[in-house]
Amino acid sequence: MAWKTENRRLEVVEKPGTPYLTDALRKYLEEKYVPRYPTRRAVLIPALHLIQHTYGWIPTAAMEELAGFIGCSPAETMDTATFYEEFWLKPKGKYLLQVCRSLTCEICESGKLADHVKRKLNVEHGQTTPDGRFTFVELECLGACGTAPVALVNEVLHENLTVEKFDQIMSTLPADPAEYHDPTITWAEEKH
Repeated sequence: MAWKTENRRLEVVEKPGTPYLTDALRKYLEEKYVPRYPTRRAVLIPALHLIQHTYGWIPTAAMEELAGFIGCSPAETMDTATFYEEFWLKPKGKYLLQVCRSLTCEICESGKLADHVKRKLNVEHGQTTPDGRFTFVELECLGACGTAPVALVNEVLHENLTVEKFDQIMSTLPADPAEYHDPTITWAEEKH
């Protein structure tokens, strides 16, 4: 895999009126995370996950605040956040469309599916539609090779996909992603 690089030397970090690492988040980290790790710096990855789950992405200002909180440099925080693909350093769409590109899915023509989604939404890998509704990415194996090709829509796995089936899924997505859930699981099953 080729390294992706960005010139961040001249990046201006916009500071929000209120901090991303709020008093409530600091308290939560102090009580729930810090005691579980040998050093404060070891909390970095779980804290980045917490920030991402709170805001949907990890703003640069939040990384600076986190670095001060755990006692490392902002560069170390940025290095960690940019190393792992699961961290989002830009806001993503309400719906994250992730098409698997593993060998099995490729053999089952996931490339056609990915190309169709890119054309339909007029985006490339990692881009978000102008209305903020969809972000498209291709990723490695989702572990459902027996039902390839597969894709995730937010956290819901869709299997045995075709272009038509994926179009149908996209056309039935609710306006509010919080209302979207795995259609194969009933709410009664989820509660048990």
